[in-house]
Amino acid sequence: MCVCGSEECVDGTLMSTLEAFLHQDLHVLSVAVVELPMEAESSHHTDLYARIPLTCLPIVYHPDYNITFMGLEKLHPFDAGKWGKVIHFLKEEQFLTDENMVEAREASEEDLLVVHTKRYLNKLKWSMVVANITEIPPLIFLPNFLVQRRVLRPLRTQTGGTIMAGKLAIDRGWAVNVGGGFHHCSSDRGGGFCAYADITLAIKFLFERVEGISRATIIDLDAHQGNGHERDFLDDKRVFIMDVYNRYIYPEDNFAKKAIKRKVELDWGTEDSEYLQKVELHTEGSLNEVRPDIIVYNAGTDVLDGDPLGGLSISPQGIVKRDEIVFRAARRRGIPILMVTSGGYQKRTARIIADSILNLHREALIGPEALEGEGSSSMVTSMLSSSGSTGSTSTAV
Repeated sequence: MCVCGSEECVDGTLMSTLEAFLHQDLHVLSVAVVELPMEAESSHHTDLYARIPLTCLPIVYHPDYNITFMGLEKLHPFDAGKWGKVIHFLKEEQFLTDENMVEAREASEEDLLVVHTKRYLNKLKWSMVVANITEIPPLIFLPNFLVQRRVLRPLRTQTGGTIMAGKLAIDRGWAVNVGGGFHHCSSDRGGGFCAYADITLAIKFLFERVEGISRATIIDLDAHQGNGHERDFLDDKRVFIMDVYNRYIYPEDNFAKKAIKRKVELDWGTEDSEYLQKVELHTEGSLNEVRPDIIVYNAGTDVLDGDPLGGLSISPQGIVKRDEIVFRAARRRGIPILMVTSGGYQKRTARIIADSILNLHREALIGPEALEGEGSSSMVTSMLSSSGSTGSTSTAV
């Protein structure tokens, strides 16, 4: 996987890649460096904004995303290994390799404190609290060091992946964290299998660390209301929230709903035609109303027909089309987009996520040819493109 922490590493990787594929004169190479947004001064050191070689696709993953713990993970409807299955399918289709995806890093306590209160993080040192958040009651009886290692560390790694993908989206025009999307967690409370507020963290990191990033739009299409980020950004006019969800299911957080600028409440059993029409109408309307510097797309697949918690009736093809609608709207406007995968509780969910990513690539909405967004160099994009180097709960998240 792509792991690199210094400018020297990036510059070396870029130079060797261009030399190998292009055999151009050095004066050409000297200008073929991506012009990235300036990083603003920030309050603490983080390893999550390490430079990533341009040979890597901005798709973030780590095997530690997957939660396996003596079978206890099976006590929750969530498929706690779906993220690895997504990667398996993408490798099968020869879209990804171990060498061209980005390895996520675990968010440190200092990283988490950008949003979370110290009191909340201390609460997570009690197994009973984690059991309530994840809705896996037997965790109450386990030593917290095991809960930290087997449950919270994977969630912290996914959270780090979302923060990393936020920066990658600005640099490359798009990024996908194969995990994340913990939209029920806010700065001081968790729930619905969401222990860390990764969406809020990704946005706050960008606001604080990247010059010129001052407005964000969250498009939340998980079947459940995203009450976590809504509580965090309730009075923040820099963040526009569009939320499309089943009105009758968890969390029914009326206080958090005050933060939603475009609220689309769905009925039980909503099907493709009505759903896709509303998604397209309100996505276009949201981006026309406010032009953000970054879109955070919470692409939950618990809208799938038969999902035990979502209560909607969207087909696999409908989910693929939904994701295409959102990415196409972002691409048409040249707005960087970060996608996280959020909820989805059926065995076929991983295949659908992989199929959607492959469709986005076929439609040239992601991949080297899609890098000509804000903050990237069209020259390097065309060079790397021509090289072919990247191929072809029981509540809820």
